[in-house]
This record gives sequence, structure tokens and C-alpha cells, in this order.
Amino acid sequence: MRITGISTHVVGTPWRNLTYVQVHTDEGLTGVGETRMLGHTDALLGYLKEAEANHIVGSDPFAVEDLVRRMKYGDYGRAGEIVMSGIAVVEMACWDIKGKALGVPVWQLLGGKVTDKVKAYANGWYTTERTPEAYHKAAQGVMERGYRALKIDPFGTGHFELDQQQTNYAVSLIEAVRDAIGPDAELMLEMHGRFSPSTAVRLARELAPFRPAWLEEPVPPENLKALKKVAEKVDIPVATGERIHDRIEFRELFEDQSVDVIQPDVGHIGGIWETRKLAATAETHYTLVAPHNVGGPVLTAASLQVGFTSPNFKILEHFNDFADAEIKKVVKGAPRVDPEDGCFHLSDAPGLGVELDTDAAAEFPQQQARFDLWAEGWEKRAPKGTGA
Repeated sequence: MRITGISTHVVGTPWRNLTYVQVHTDEGLTGVGETRMLGHTDALLGYLKEAEANHIVGSDPFAVEDLVRRMKYGDYGRAGEIVMSGIAVVEMACWDIKGKALGVPVWQLLGGKVTDKVKAYANGWYTTERTPEAYHKAAQGVMERGYRALKIDPFGTGHFELDQQQTNYAVSLIEAVRDAIGPDAELMLEMHGRFSPSTAVRLARELAPFRPAWLEEPVPPENLKALKKVAEKVDIPVATGERIHDRIEFRELFEDQSVDVIQPDVGHIGGIWETRKLAATAETHYTLVAPHNVGGPVLTAASLQVGFTSPNFKILEHFNDFADAEIKKVVKGAPRVDPEDGCFHLSDAPGLGVELDTDAAAEFPQQQARFDLWAEGWEKRAPKGTGA
């Protein structure tokens, strides 16, 4: 079997474009992959056009390791977010083809299951007025849909510092959310790399009474020593990793033990097998894995293949019941959270278990998607000028 070409489909919303890639073969089998780019969708499409000619066409879709190696190193320049995301969508599609050809789910090809279900946490649910009352109501809605965990960034447009008035308001939002979800649900605290170490530590202590499940990206991701400074001064588990695009770059995090939960994005770090390798390394450092997942149903399905096969997999992020929920129709067989237990359950469908509906995808044309975390009202995910 050989790859004959790829086709790309961009599903657009005002705040995110989702890029779907279909990999076609000479035996008629087609696989699908997905990633979400912020502001770089056209660059990704440009890279994929060149990679199709240079690396992809003529390759054996079963030889995933070889194709990834050639795409990563065969152009000599160091691979960053765009290249690793391009690799990821093609790699996912190859696993999908492989599973379909053999009649088994991808998780079976990764060593088999270690669990029948993966817990989900909700994100994108607080696209409402930024008040304690509105957040309380929205959080109750999340619980009513069966989720047992959710994540929130309550810090507005905070950057490096947060004054006491803003701090008090953030605390009031978290207090309202904790009251709404009860004492047993997990509440993930997101900082989006906003703060200096001292500010992050102060805020963590102010919010500790509400028992955050983790403190996510408390400082910008470029300086791991700053992250270590935070980790040494807080009692809350620290999570990070969504903006690291090569599993090799996690080495320093593991060495200094500054993180408790790593959050690779399967769509940015080279795909399913690269993430599974990283999870195995994390296991040797007693570190949990909770992938960043701001994509649609295909990226969710790909992330779940890692979840079902990794003993140290904690939980999976999920946007698609809340922000842009209508995009779920672009995929047949989209993973769903069971309202009885707040989990994704194991699927035996071959490959990734999903199929892209290109006609439905065409109903969501590419947009000039923007997501500016420093702009007022960012949490509503409705950029100015979109009317959304």
C-alpha cells in the first residue's frame, strides 16, 4: 500500500480554525487527522503542500515511524509548531489507515487497552458574562451534562501582575464555581502563562481553599527555571506542556521534577505515537499525562487512543459540548462524554473510529480566526468584529 496524496479541509469558527487532513492510498483506504492552529493555518497548509511532494506521496502508511522521521529531519531546519503539527495530522491519518486495513482500533496497535474509559473535563463552558452569578449558572450546566471536572481561567487580561481588586474578583469567580460544582468535582485552574513566579505563587495561595486539581501554565513557557520556582513554593500540582512541540524538549521538565502533569497536544507534538512515547517517559518519572485538546472530534479520538493505552493518563480536555458545539457534525462517530459518569468509553471501531463528512465540513469555511488572551472579553471566544 502506498500514499497517493493528501487533501485538506479547514473548518472555521471566529476563534479557531480546525485543519483536517485526509491521506489517500492506492488501495482505496483513506485516513484522517486533525489539528488546531492559532493564526498559522495558511502556513500549515503551505507546509503540507511541500511535504506532500517531498515526503508523503509514495510512502507506506504502515511505516509511521519512518515517515515521521523523514518529515521531521529530512528538511534539515529545526521543526517547530507548524512542522510538528503537519507531521501530526499525517501521522494520525496513517494510524487510522493502518487500523482500518487490519480491522482493529488504533489503541489495539499501541499495545492494547489499560482502561475502558477516560475521564473528561469541560472547557469552553464559560462563554458568558464574567460575573460570579453567570459563572455559577454555567458551571451548574456543566455538571448537569454529566461532567465531573472543568477548567477555568478567572484572571481576565492579567499579565505578570494582578492587583488586589482584580485578585479579589478572580477569587469570587472561583468561589462561585466551586459552590456550583460541589466538593467532589475537579476544578482545574488555568493561568495561560500569564504571571511572574511571585504573582503565580500568591494567587495559588489565595485560591488554595477551593482545592484546584492543578495549576496550569502559571508562568510563560519559555523559562523552565521560573516554573520550577513556582513548583517549589506551592502545594497544588503543576501542569504544563501544551506549547512544547517536541517530546525531546520535555526532558528538562522531567529532570528537575518541576511538573506533576504534562499536557502535550497530540495535534502539535507529532501525533499519536510521539505522544505515547512521551507518556512512557513520563511514567518513569511518576508524572501524569493530560493532553491539551482544543480541537474537534478527530483530535479527541486520536488523544483517546493514547488515553486507553497509557497507565499514567489522568484526564482529557473537551471543548466540543460547549464552544462551537455545532462542529461535531463534521465527523461521523464523534466521541461523546457519557453523562452517567463523565467519561469517554472505549470504542472497538477500526482505526480512529471516526469519518470526516466533507460536505458538512464545507458548511464551516475557513475564517480569519483570532484568539487574543490579552484582549478584554477573550473568555467569550467571540473576537471583535465577528458578530459572534
